[in-house]
Amino acid sequence: MTKSGMELMEIYEAYDLTRCAWSAARLAGCDPKTVQRYVAIRAAGGNPYQAAPRAKLIDPFLAKIEEKVDLSKATVRADIVHSDLVAMGFTGSERTTRRAVAQIKAAWRAGRRRVYRPWIPEPGMWLQWDWGEGPRIGDRRTQLFCCWLAWSRFRVVLPAWDQTLGTLTACLDAALRRLGGAPTYLLTDNPKTVTVEHIAKVAVRHPQMGELGRHYGCVVHTCEPFDPESKGGVENTVKIAKADLVPTATNLRAAYGSFTELEEACATWCERVNTRRHRATHRVPAEMLAEERARLHLVPDQPYVLALGDERLVGDDRTIRWGDVRYSVPPGHEGAKVWCRVHGDHLVIVGRDLRSDHAGALTELWRHELSVPGRPQIVEEHYPDHPGGNGPRRPRPRPQSKAEQAFLAIGPGAQAWLIEAAATGVARIRAKMASAVELAAIVGATRVDQALGLAAIHGRFGDEDLASICDYLAAHEEQSQAAVADEAHSVQPGTASWAALSARPLPSPGPPPPIPSSPNRTSTEEETRR
Repeated sequence: MTKSGMELMEIYEAYDLTRCAWSAARLAGCDPKTVQRYVAIRAAGGNPYQAAPRAKLIDPFLAKIEEKVDLSKATVRADIVHSDLVAMGFTGSERTTRRAVAQIKAAWRAGRRRVYRPWIPEPGMWLQWDWGEGPRIGDRRTQLFCCWLAWSRFRVVLPAWDQTLGTLTACLDAALRRLGGAPTYLLTDNPKTVTVEHIAKVAVRHPQMGELGRHYGCVVHTCEPFDPESKGGVENTVKIAKADLVPTATNLRAAYGSFTELEEACATWCERVNTRRHRATHRVPAEMLAEERARLHLVPDQPYVLALGDERLVGDDRTIRWGDVRYSVPPGHEGAKVWCRVHGDHLVIVGRDLRSDHAGALTELWRHELSVPGRPQIVEEHYPDHPGGNGPRRPRPRPQSKAEQAFLAIGPGAQAWLIEAAATGVARIRAKMASAVELAAIVGATRVDQALGLAAIHGRFGDEDLASICDYLAAHEEQSQAAVADEAHSVQPGTASWAALSARPLPSPGPPPPIPSSPNRTSTEEETRR
């Protein structure tokens, strides 16, 4: 039976006083052998409360377990080890094997534990970013672009539809402009949009990432695998953002109806987390960002071209193709290159505005709602020099001979007369045009032009109609208003008189008047008539 701490102290005190186990036993009130045992344990530097190890059935197999743990780098399962030991003659239980494997794994990891130096961030040095799976909008997946400044802990979360290189560049540009400056390093994981491959475990950068870094004055850097200091911060941002923004049974958030709602939710979340005190710094990230901006360098006025989206060529019909759908662009960009990217439910078209004061400056030309093949997005404002609608185009007279020039020179009435006469199929149009030119030389082009306009309105294309209308205009100096048929009035006989009749009171019915008899008719005829 193990002695208590007080009893052990009395035994040690009695032995140190007498230097004799028998005398110390009489003073401590115990057996001399007990004194000798505890004194021997103390002399060997042992623990009196630790039982002496006993021989176990698994002891002969410990070397084999250590071999398997070392070969598998402490990943082998205990049930696999137990089956191998049973084949070698082990008769113990699986529980004994599990305990032995757990102890050997703990010893193996203790000797190979990775030690890292704590990372102390500096203001204006590091911006970290990563991607997280966002909520679904309808049947489409979304992504959350999450980044933070390592020193001020200022977070920015932007929603996107995908993780392509163009989307990543657009998100980085938007994040840097929201921060109000660019840091020295842009740190992230090793996705294919940043790291093309690894050679001798050295990350090979994507060429576009190098161009992006030179454009913004930053160095794109990738973190070391399993490095909690350089990667853990932004991963924690992704975890917190997903916990608050993605609808789950935990937060009871309703599903998003549109991409705009998700954008508003991300902006609200960033405002909330950046205006409350951070647990590590005990300061508000928004206040620390105001100090860190002094160490950030300016962001270029023009974004990196890749951030604007994919390149497209504007055709002669002022349209570009995106996803087998045609989208129109404003006039003045035929044959020029524009950049298109999807933002939410819209297609954003960016190009160089050559008509502005800042010639060649990149600006947003138009923003279309996304469509599907077979439904082109054509805006009438982009074709001011073309009539709108999809109906037949009104013909535009273009003279080809001197006679046609002379007739059309009379005025707009002549053009209207020619269009209406041609549509009606009037015979001898050229002869009537020549007569109109001769008449204009006699009575004046103004009166003939008015007459031609009235003839076109009333459909009078006879040989003498033009002269008759000119005579009427001469007799009546002011042009009378043309009578045009209106659907609100009709010449058909209506029921207005019957309605007036029904409004009068009807006389009360009485006995029918007697029918006078004719003296020339017989009684039989009278009866038949009756």
